[in-house]
Amino acid sequence: MGRRTKARECAFQLLYQWEITGDPMDQVREGFWRLRSGTPQMRAMAERLACGAQSRAAQLDGAIAEAATHWRLDRIAPVDRTILRLGAYELAAEADTPAAVVLDEAVELAKRFGEADSPSFVNGVLDAIRRRVRDGQG
Repeated sequence: MGRRTKARECAFQLLYQWEITGDPMDQVREGFWRLRSGTPQMRAMAERLACGAQSRAAQLDGAIAEAATHWRLDRIAPVDRTILRLGAYELAAEADTPAAVVLDEAVELAKRFGEADSPSFVNGVLDAIRRRVRDGQG
């Protein structure tokens, strides 16, 4: 597993723990890195993605709700919602990362941590967000 993939996985885990516990992100990060190791670059990327997504959660949730037609945000599984927040954040704020990479990595997270239908759901929602954010459509 590459360094950037590992960083995204850690970002997902940080963001998911924040979502589930409701603890402040600083507290989540502190506890997480006590149990997990990584290179300084991997850790920096993980924290940048997780903290960025957490700080824009309300805005990202709006984009997700708009893109996830026929789904209320609170009905989306927490794992999928976390992956979607992370992917939506990366599409919006990490313009140097190709959209295809963001979608592929999010689908891989969904395969690893989500349910059987999570990968296709995550791909569809993030692709709709990609069209609006990266292509300027909608």
